[in-house]
Amino acid sequence: MAWNEPGGNNKDPWGNRGNDQGPPDLDEVFRKFQQKLNGLFGGGSGSRRPSSENSGLGIGIILLLIVSVWMLTGFYKLEEAERGIVMRFGQHVDTTMKGLHWHLPRPIENVEKVNVTERHQFPVKATMLTQDENIVDIEGTVQYQIGDATKYKFNVRFPENTLNLATESALRQVIGRSKMDFIMTEGRDEIASRIKSNLQEIIDQYNTGIDVIEVNLQAANPPQPVRDAFQDVTQAREDKERLINESEAYRNEVLPKARGQAARLREEADGFKQEVVAKAEGEAKRFTQMLREYNKAPQVTRDRIYMDTVESVLSNTSKVMIDVKGGNNLLYLPLDKIMAAGMFNPQSDGNTQIPMQNDRLRNTTGDVARTRSNLRTREQR
Repeated sequence: MAWNEPGGNNKDPWGNRGNDQGPPDLDEVFRKFQQKLNGLFGGGSGSRRPSSENSGLGIGIILLLIVSVWMLTGFYKLEEAERGIVMRFGQHVDTTMKGLHWHLPRPIENVEKVNVTERHQFPVKATMLTQDENIVDIEGTVQYQIGDATKYKFNVRFPENTLNLATESALRQVIGRSKMDFIMTEGRDEIASRIKSNLQEIIDQYNTGIDVIEVNLQAANPPQPVRDAFQDVTQAREDKERLINESEAYRNEVLPKARGQAARLREEADGFKQEVVAKAEGEAKRFTQMLREYNKAPQVTRDRIYMDTVESVLSNTSKVMIDVKGGNNLLYLPLDKIMAAGMFNPQSDGNTQIPMQNDRLRNTTGDVARTRSNLRTREQR
């Protein structure tokens, strides 16, 4: 049964108000709430203050707590790789570095953190016209990072979109000044370097605060309808390079050997030259000495030269031609066979087997020995 229905004893939940049917007194409710707060913060029954003073003190404490909590929300911390962009009512007022900082809490100021060391990457895919009027499909990636957080946030509204458009412009500029063979073969790294340089120059003109780290060209292919023909050309070019490398390797192998042989031949020629010169100088010196001796004793010197020459000739041949006494015929004596038969061996009985011409040979040999002895005697005199 409701409190205001007949039989409900008119019990008002906000107090015993009898037959008063109006809403509860808000002042009274607030006063009771204020009393409870005073009790929580030390206000007791023994030291009661007027209700207006108690109400003002409680509101001040509440406001102080709210302001304190609000002020605490202004603290923020930045890492080494972060930069803090402080904005007051949307206008940039400061850029903070690593450490603990404080700013006026929202909505007066707010801080946006920007990572300046993180690398970002986006793909590049385009169809370009080359200098020699060929079409090439380019695929690659661009890596970049934020170099200046302030410029990145405030100079350009959409920096990533600006970077994409600048990349396409740099691609067209570099590819349009290069030939297709150069792009598809050895020039890929150089093309990527040119694109990076041109791209950085373009975005610097817009003060985007972006630093281009690297440009990678992963593929540079002709359009699909002519790709097979270009692959054949590429294969032929690779074969050419391979053969050139093989010939270079062969040249590097042969040339050192040839140089070594040439050096050896030069050294041998120098040695032979020194040998011939030394021998000639010795012969000339010997001839000079012989000339002096000849001037002293001409006949003796002539005989000695003759005997030395005969001895040298006879020592180098196995056959001797001897003039037989009493006849005009010349006999050829095979000395090698005579020596094998034991002619000069005293222990052999070759005297019974050697014909009479051997006796004549011994006589001739004896005459030569006697002549050499006479020459030595004359030299001693």
